[in-house]
Amino acid sequence: MSDRLFQADMQLYGPQAPPSKRPSLRTARRYCRRLAARHYENFPVVSRLFPSPLRQHLCNIYAYCRWADDLADEGGDSQRGLALLDWWEKQLRDCYSGRTIHPVFIALEETIRQFAIPIDPFVDLLVAFRQDQRQTRYETFDQLLDYCRYSANPVGRLVLHLAGCRDAKAARLSDSICTGLQLVNFLQDVALDWDRGRIYLPRTHLQGFGYDETMFAHRLCNDAFRRLMDAEADEAEGFLRRGLPLVALVPNSVKFHVVLFVHGGLAILEKIRRINYDVWSQRPVLSKLEKLRLIVRCWWQSRRPALREEQHEPTV
Repeated sequence: MSDRLFQADMQLYGPQAPPSKRPSLRTARRYCRRLAARHYENFPVVSRLFPSPLRQHLCNIYAYCRWADDLADEGGDSQRGLALLDWWEKQLRDCYSGRTIHPVFIALEETIRQFAIPIDPFVDLLVAFRQDQRQTRYETFDQLLDYCRYSANPVGRLVLHLAGCRDAKAARLSDSICTGLQLVNFLQDVALDWDRGRIYLPRTHLQGFGYDETMFAHRLCNDAFRRLMDAEADEAEGFLRRGLPLVALVPNSVKFHVVLFVHGGLAILEKIRRINYDVWSQRPVLSKLEKLRLIVRCWWQSRRPALREEQHEPTV
């Protein structure tokens, strides 16, 4: 959320907020819907195409993640960010104990109870937010994947809970997709992350292609950078494609969304390749028309047998 909106919410619901009356469930639900509606990534966070009985619950989960993200970045001070994340985890644990007055957790409590969601994925997300306060570089690709385990994979597992899909194989495939999407985001946001003092491309990969932090500082899109980005894009694509069999394991009501997120990630990779990896000059995003085309193609593919998923990729 914007600084202004976040500060207003902090005054109302943050750790220094004055004691207040517990909001009603209806008010809490409405707050989470509004919070989700004013934030967009590559696609609307809560699509109108998502099954209507699950839409509110997805908003509740998103509101939890959004608050954690904003708290971590509050004030640009890592120590303050860590303290606020500790406060947020206490609110989470109070929620699981039936003691909460924060609107996000009043709404989330209903979701947790209805879908029997364990606390682990919520706590795991906070591990990643804390890690961002302490670590700005990654030595190896394995270290980066471990970060993705906490920053991205829990989100997919939470959505699987909403879909009533608790199969261990489905969880592994979901992890592959979520890791792939996180890797795509790292490539998409190289410039933004650098401006925040962070590099998510592994140091061993940078060294292998002859690209160093001096080049980052000059925002150089040279041959070394292009070869590096090409290799990283291939890695991300592999994770996305290996997760596609998840389509066959989830209920029909969410097959479309699995296809959409996978091919949305692939479409961003294609945009990165089309600009010859110059993410320093422009952030590759999909236009409204490209999103619409992708949605139509993914809707059609989600109605086909799952085995065909690996053979057809929508273009934008």
